[in-house]
Amino acid sequence: MNVLLGVSGGIACYKSCGIASALTKSGFEVNVVLTANAAEFVTPLTFQALTHRRVYCEMFDGVADREIAHINLAKQADVFVIAPATANVIAKLACGIADDLLTSAALAVRCPVIICPAMNVNMYENAATQKNLATLKERGAVIISPSEGNLACGDVGKGRMAEPGDIVAAIKDTLNVSSSLAGKKFLVTAGGTMENIDGVRYITNRSSGKMGCAIVRELKRRGAAVTLVAANMKVPAPDADKVIRVVSAKDMLDACMAEYGDCDCIVKAAAVGDYSPVQEYANKIKGDEITLRLKKNPDIAAALGKVKGGRKLVIFCAETQNLLESAANKLKAKGADMVVANDVSKPGIGFDSDKNAVTVMKNGGYKAEYSAASKDTIAKEVVDEIQSLWLQA
Repeated sequence: MNVLLGVSGGIACYKSCGIASALTKSGFEVNVVLTANAAEFVTPLTFQALTHRRVYCEMFDGVADREIAHINLAKQADVFVIAPATANVIAKLACGIADDLLTSAALAVRCPVIICPAMNVNMYENAATQKNLATLKERGAVIISPSEGNLACGDVGKGRMAEPGDIVAAIKDTLNVSSSLAGKKFLVTAGGTMENIDGVRYITNRSSGKMGCAIVRELKRRGAAVTLVAANMKVPAPDADKVIRVVSAKDMLDACMAEYGDCDCIVKAAAVGDYSPVQEYANKIKGDEITLRLKKNPDIAAALGKVKGGRKLVIFCAETQNLLESAANKLKAKGADMVVANDVSKPGIGFDSDKNAVTVMKNGGYKAEYSAASKDTIAKEVVDEIQSLWLQA
């Protein structure tokens, strides 16, 4: 498979080296196109050493060899990735301007296009940039949203290019796109809920949201429409059709009850806090000793199980002991069709890890175990199991 990697001028160019290296090590052919500004940050020789292939910079590269570079590169490409994509390049792509090798190749490609914005937060949030990104998305481009954090200019905000590993995962997903769940609508919850104690403190859990996000990506890869209800997550939200941000368990319940009616399947991958303070204080509590009274939070999975009708309900069960017994009880008590159980006490898997190991249980005594693997791999296996629910109906 051939990846055409377009690199435009920004400090995030150094991350593109990681993308080129990872793809090459995975067996992809990687052709790199650098803009003149990008070559000021990272030399062509760096990418040549990483990909073991010629690097293209100038519009007329290859003319002496009777090669029209932007056409040949476009024809070879199975996916075109622009990382980083500056505000200037994004604007050119939206307007169809082709004044250098990268933008000319962009007009010539007939393969999927992945755009990874990277810029100052004010430039990213500018109405023109947002309109240009919306235009490109309408034309079918995949936009991998930047994350929030400290920017090279000293500002703090959204504008950091996505991490190389996430971009490589998106490339691999795009090249393995499927339509097996086309026409199905999913509601997925992810992340850990937060319950306020006072104006400073809150109760939460160790959930990173990685597992739920991996499931969203896999569902999208198979052609499903996905609404994500996202609580506190340590990773950027994937490119779902709709993202609803929530904080508390009550917020998540309200969002799920408002959205479930329009879906075929609900996947409850979020880590919902079991308890919340009886009283929330406006100001910071002070004292040598503090007694905190807690109340039981609403059971979102059980509430959905009562109203799901013909929809499928998939729940997650994270435990530190009696895993299978607890999972079997929850499957029955909450009216679910499938439970994904994992032991979060085991090191290296579960909460805040990049790996997971799960046991899937379904009504009728079905049980399947999946050993430790990346959460993207586990997501594929879980979605396979979800997909089979319709075959069993």
